[in-house]
Amino acid sequence: MSVDTSTRVGFEPQEIRTGEPTRSARLKWVVVVDESLPAGRAANAAVCVSAATVGGVDGLLGPDARDASGSPHPGLPWAGCSILAASTDQLAQIRAKAVASLGVFVADMPASAQHTRVYDEYLTEVSTQDAPSYYAVSIVGPRNRVDKIVGKLPLLP
Repeated sequence: MSVDTSTRVGFEPQEIRTGEPTRSARLKWVVVVDESLPAGRAANAAVCVSAATVGGVDGLLGPDARDASGSPHPGLPWAGCSILAASTDQLAQIRAKAVASLGVFVADMPASAQHTRVYDEYLTEVSTQDAPSYYAVSIVGPRNRVDKIVGKLPLLP
């Protein structure tokens, strides 16, 4: 998915408030994973769409931390991220709603990503599919829009 920077989703520097609860953030981040995947594949799918999301949404990561010995720890998502479970059919519907929603960033992982071992093969396989099935979808957007898109999905067990 290419990112259109004219409609880029993200936090402005003054919106990054690491001293407040995550629910006070203007944007909400959720990752929805296919509930039928085995744990390892589900974790892989969630991590992959999260990596794409961090690169596509400004201000998601908080500042780096340092422990008492001075060792650095890279910044983590300061506004939180919920990992939710959905069926394969629900994932496709959720992705479609999110893509159609103004001001919402979407990163997805088509199933082809876990069935190929060479990235160019993945690109070729996806290019031949009109309606790929998805293993995970990451969504960042205004809290009320994201809540409407994902409804009452449960947390991934």
